[in-house]
Amino acid sequence: MKINQAAELAGITSKNIRFYEDQGLIAPARDSSNGYRDYSMEDVEQLCRIKLLRMLGISCENIRRLQSSELDFDTCMDDRMAELEKTSSNIEHMKTMCRMLRDEADSLSEIKASVYLERMNELEKGGAKFVNARMTDMRKRKTGAIISAIVIFTFLILVIGAMLYFNASDPAPKGVIVFFIIVGAVIAVSVGYVLKQRLDEVRKGEIDEASKY
Repeated sequence: MKINQAAELAGITSKNIRFYEDQGLIAPARDSSNGYRDYSMEDVEQLCRIKLLRMLGISCENIRRLQSSELDFDTCMDDRMAELEKTSSNIEHMKTMCRMLRDEADSLSEIKASVYLERMNELEKGGAKFVNARMTDMRKRKTGAIISAIVIFTFLILVIGAMLYFNASDPAPKGVIVFFIIVGAVIAVSVGYVLKQRLDEVRKGEIDEASKY
């Protein structure tokens, strides 16, 4: 059957199926006459199992390890239950803090934030986990994009500089020089545009993350 039929039977989207294929979780046979994917009912059942585990929060990596027998099924379920217990505990801590704030203050201006933040820090030392508003990962992404652009620009400058240096002792046709300069300029502009796009994406991600707090 085709991917759309398999998606309908499994109750997921074709995009989901392609993602699971990319993750190595399913490998449908290929039609020898045209090379298209040919999904079987066994593939559909496999997709349903993947859907079930993903709905329970099991990672694709652990599903792959289950399929290859690298991970014992009982161990996987026990580990997931432990994660859920920890999440439940963290939610209870946050609910407790909300109750304290509600009961001890009538308005935002009455809250002594430093007192509550200290309590939360103590709870975190004991293993509790609250929402992280630091967003250090976003800054790392931005720095990485800038560094990559600087490396490419530096490389282009060195190449053009070397070309001009050698051209001084052994002149090449002007058309060739102009061609390479134009190519270098186009690459530089393209890198600058990609860098701007990447920074905009990171900035948008920061805004999206910040909107949660």
